[in-house]
Amino acid sequence: MAFVVTEPCHGCKYTDCVAVCPCDCFHEGEQMLYIDPDNCIDCEACVPECPVEAIFHESTVPEKWRTYIALNAEGARRYPVITEKKVR
Repeated sequence: MAFVVTEPCHGCKYTDCVAVCPCDCFHEGEQMLYIDPDNCIDCEACVPECPVEAIFHESTVPEKWRTYIALNAEGARRYPVITEKKVR
């Protein structure tokens, strides 16, 4: 299981969560961030850092955003890793 970035991140891309990830699991796409489910260790460090409350554990993703589970896996394969918070 892994954590998942969902709809509230679309278009905002705050990167506070990236700075606390011990496993470099975040990938930056054109419109949002993605978490690599293969590298995520379920540490939950990113959850309280997300100012838009877009990150959920895979088992608790709201039904309306369940498609984001697969979207994160796909985005993690397509986009580069991001390891540092960006200045907005």
